[in-house]
Amino acid sequence: MNESATLPSLYRRLLVWLLVPMLLLGSLVLAQAYMASRDTADRAFDRLLEAASLAIAEQVKRQQGQLWMDLPPAALKMLASQAEERVFYALYDANGNFISGNAELPALDDTAADMRFADIEWHDMALRLGIRRSQLEGWRNRQPFEVRVAHTREGREALTQSLFQGSMLRLVAMALLAIGVVLLGIRMALMPLTRLRRAIRARDPRTLAPLDLALPRELAELRETLNDLLARMRRVRANQERFIGDASHQLRTPLAGLSARAELALRQDDPRAWHAALDVMRGSADKTARLASQLLSLTRLNNPEATPEAVAIDLCHTARQAVRDAWTQCHRDGIDLGVEVPAHPVMQQAVEWQLAEALANLIDNARRYGARRITVRVTEGPTRLEVEDDGPGIPESQRLLVLRPFHRGIEGGQGSGLGLAIVDGIARTHGARLSLAPTHPHAEPPGLCVRLQFSEEGTS
Repeated sequence: MNESATLPSLYRRLLVWLLVPMLLLGSLVLAQAYMASRDTADRAFDRLLEAASLAIAEQVKRQQGQLWMDLPPAALKMLASQAEERVFYALYDANGNFISGNAELPALDDTAADMRFADIEWHDMALRLGIRRSQLEGWRNRQPFEVRVAHTREGREALTQSLFQGSMLRLVAMALLAIGVVLLGIRMALMPLTRLRRAIRARDPRTLAPLDLALPRELAELRETLNDLLARMRRVRANQERFIGDASHQLRTPLAGLSARAELALRQDDPRAWHAALDVMRGSADKTARLASQLLSLTRLNNPEATPEAVAIDLCHTARQAVRDAWTQCHRDGIDLGVEVPAHPVMQQAVEWQLAEALANLIDNARRYGARRITVRVTEGPTRLEVEDDGPGIPESQRLLVLRPFHRGIEGGQGSGLGLAIVDGIARTHGARLSLAPTHPHAEPPGLCVRLQFSEEGTS
């Protein structure tokens, strides 16, 4: 299963990344609105407590040597509301002695403020307490006293809920409007991506023409990347078509020769003529089989999905095995084939069948193009794999051209023109540097040394 198919859509991801922070911010704003509503209600009712305590303090008198007050009904009515809170008041002298009131309210920590407020728990009731310090107004006796006024919190809570609900309705309306704007904005922002997707889907699968679509800057970069990919695919397809054409031509020629030779042999009555025809046909069949094998190798190299991962292999073992595999054919042709490797293993991260194929192609090329001595060599510092021969070599002007498929270094040679192209592909697969140089630059023939030099990262 394609893992990318399970990922959420871009639209959904944008919604999540935009709406989740908005929800968190909205929650913080609601919490702040509730605290502001509560503070507003507290300030409003504290002003009522302050006014009630002031009205009570103005009624405090001194009569018969004691504090006395005549509480007016308006002093407590101002604290009444539809929530029907319970209201308490008390008068205390400077020594904290209860003088008068409907409840003995507790004191607060001593402070210098004339008016103090606090939330208290009293007889299992949550109260808001206000304490006013005052003194008599007479010029002869300015006796200090305290007026304590408290009420339950029902009215405050009702006012808090009323203020908060009003704020919440406005915030919810703004949040819904913001969500609508976000949804519309995301949809509008993704419209160019939708147009790009539709344009790609509407294209003919056989065309590799570049996309010509007006897009925003970010998607324009994606369009250019797609166009670059399409350009590479056009080059790959052109190379494949050219390769298929060359391959079909290369295969058609020996097959046509086989057919013509067989038809000619069938017209003969002499067994010797049949023998000669069969001998020629065998050579053509071998050449065709070798060409088909090389074509398959080149196809495998051009398909990275069919290439296994590189593992640590012993280059000395690979070189010896390549010499064993080619020994019979070289010995039949009178070629001195040998191997020079260190006494200890030389480990390299590589795909073994590819290096074996590279050595087989290099040995076969040297054999077909007139070498009488071929040496396969493994060296260290840096790690290198070499095939050296004493053949005619390759002129410097031809050394890049021979790496192309079906290009022969020598006109009329027996090779297919694929050997060095395969070796070049194997070298690039392994990150190795391929070089072609004469074995003896000042001799005639100069010979050829083909060298694959591996990078230090792949050396074990």
